[in-house]
Order: sequence, then structure tokens, then C-alpha cells
Amino acid sequence: MLIGIVGKTNTGKSTLFKALTLVDVEISNRVFTTIKPNHAVGFVKANCPEEKAKTRCKPNHGYCKEGVRFIPVELLDVAGLVPGAHEGKGLGNQFLDDLRQADAFIHVIDISGSTNENGEPVEKGSYDPANDVRFLEEEIGYWFFGLMKKNWAKFSKEVEMQKRELIDSLAKQFSGLKITESQIKKALEVTSLPKDTPAQWSDEDLRKFAFELRKLSKRMIIAANKIDVPGSEKNLEKLRKESPEYIIIPCSAESELALKEADKHSLVKYVPGKREFEILKAEKLNEKQKHALNFIKNNVLEKHKSTGVQECLDKAVFDLLDYIVVYPVANVNKLTDKKGNVLPDAILVEKGTKLKEFAGKVHTEMADKFIGGIDFETRRKLGADHEVKDGDIVEIVFGK
Repeated sequence: MLIGIVGKTNTGKSTLFKALTLVDVEISNRVFTTIKPNHAVGFVKANCPEEKAKTRCKPNHGYCKEGVRFIPVELLDVAGLVPGAHEGKGLGNQFLDDLRQADAFIHVIDISGSTNENGEPVEKGSYDPANDVRFLEEEIGYWFFGLMKKNWAKFSKEVEMQKRELIDSLAKQFSGLKITESQIKKALEVTSLPKDTPAQWSDEDLRKFAFELRKLSKRMIIAANKIDVPGSEKNLEKLRKESPEYIIIPCSAESELALKEADKHSLVKYVPGKREFEILKAEKLNEKQKHALNFIKNNVLEKHKSTGVQECLDKAVFDLLDYIVVYPVANVNKLTDKKGNVLPDAILVEKGTKLKEFAGKVHTEMADKFIGGIDFETRRKLGADHEVKDGDIVEIVFGK
């Protein structure tokens, strides 16, 4: 799974990326600070089943903190967009090509209205951040349209002449964009375009289809960053009224980064996504640090219940993409793998995944030699078509 961090330059995009990953990236208010994409690992959070299992887990990947399991997810922070990016303006072509393999986007906007359409600092509240939502939709939609139009005449004629199935052909033609057959089918239904005569589609027909397919295959959540800046809450309220179709999360990337860094150096105790933190070494904090922590407590956590950064990633994976977490073990009685690690793996899969399909995601050999499974809670034997549920602990049984 790959989540793209997108948006205009100078909105806090790289700060949010660093807050999620703690990877060193350049952060400044210069236009196009990010040129080459930053690739790193972030973590979505889920309730760890160790309490239910009455044991302490030992993850092979990710980590567990105070009963919360943090599961690795790939993140990509790309160069900032400017209007006309799909035409190559700014670093547009590079930006868009970097996003081909993304499953979903976190669109970071400056909700304080202090960054204009070109990513340049302006007076707070003088720019309407709702413009950024519209412009990103347009840019990525036209990028999809451009990719499809490039070879559409030849492709569509071949489909018609050879009497090939359009949905299957489109899925193969644009496999590099991670588009599924079900998404193509849905886009055709929504646009009511004829499947049998794609060569007769007009440019406007193709544009509508491309825009709809983008919405289905590259879904987006909005990170309303800089919520701690005065005036931001009014902009947030307005944006939510204007864009009810989006999940919009108020967030402060700078606050999350400050708390993560302080926790890393054992100055505070902080679990990402929580609405509180505990100061551990007050004597080692200078006045500036104390003031900053107090500001975060009063103006971010108490007002918004979290910094919003962790929530953006969690909602992108669990709400937008509809994924769940399943815990495979080699021994359902001891809840261990073959090395003795307890609850060693937490696997993200789409809701509706069947057990044999899940086994293949754990290891291809398990699917090839699949026999069945055993549920931890009920000790019931499970068949290949059993649908795994969120939080399940299952032993996969397979032949030697």
C-alpha cells in the first residue's frame, strides 16, 4: 500500500510527512522545497489484541505502545503542485508521474488561508483554501485524461475491431495506475458511456470518464493544516459546508512533529493520535519549549482532540480504502510464529477478503498449499471462503 502526500508547495506537506515518519526532510517556506519525492514508512494505528489474548505482543514489523498497534504503511511526499501542473507547469509532470502507484492521497491544504495559489506566503486569511481543493481535483483529473487520450484512438479502435472486452482491456492498458476492473465498471456506469463503441467517444466523453475513474481509483482525504493559526476554524467550517463529500481533518503538522520529537528524546510521553501527553523531564525543558507544549495542549489537543495528523493516515487507510487488520499466527494456542514471537504480524487487507486470499498475502506458499484455518476466539475450523474480520487472530493451516 502506498499513500501519496499531495498539495501545493508551502502548505506544510513535508512537515506532515516528517511528523508521520520522523524521516529527515528539508522543511522551509520556499516554493518547491521538495523536488525529488521523499519515500518513507508511516504507521496506521489499531487496537492491539494482546489484551484480548492476555499476552504481550512482539511485532516483527511496526511496534506496539500502550495497547496500540502501529502498522507500517508506505508514504510518498512529492513535489508541490501549481495550477497548470498537468500541462507541465512548475514540477507538474514529475509530480504526477510520481503518483502513479499511489492507492490514495492525503491532500494537505493551508486552512489558515496564508498561502496563495502559487504556494507563496500571503496575509493570513486573504486566500480561500477551498480553491485548492477544486484545483487539485482538476489537475489530477486532467492528468488522468491526458494519459488516456494519448493512445485512445488506436486503443479504442483495436478494442472494437478485435471485439475485446473493454473493462478487461482498460485494466491491462492502465495497470500502471493501479486501476481495478470494478473501478472501471463503476466509472462506466456513472458516466453511462457505451462499452461497445469506445472509438466513438468524444473528447468530452473521455474526459468525464477519466475524471470519474480518478475519483474512484485515487481517493482523497483533506488535511486542513495550520488549524492552530487564528482564523483557521472559520475557514474549516466554510470548507466543510462547501465540500461535504470529503473527509476533512483539522490538523497541526508542526504540533505533531514537536510532540513526536519530544517523545523520541524522552522529554514527554506521547502516543500518536492521543489527545494528551505527559511531561517527563520538566527540568530539561527551556521556557520556549514549555511555552510550545502549553500552546499545543490548549490550542490544538483540547480544541480538536488530537493534532489530526495520525487521524489523516488512519482514515485514508481504514475509511477511504476500507482496509482491516488481521493477525496471522503459526500456533493458535500460543499465538506465536515459528520463532516464538507473540502476535508477530499485523496484515492490512481489504474488507471482504477471504481466508485463502489472506493466506496468499501472508506468504504465497500458504495459498498454494492452503488447507484451512483456525479462529483464535472460537477455535472453529475455517474454510477457504471464510471472510476475515477486523481484529481476527487466525492460524493458517497448509500442507508441507
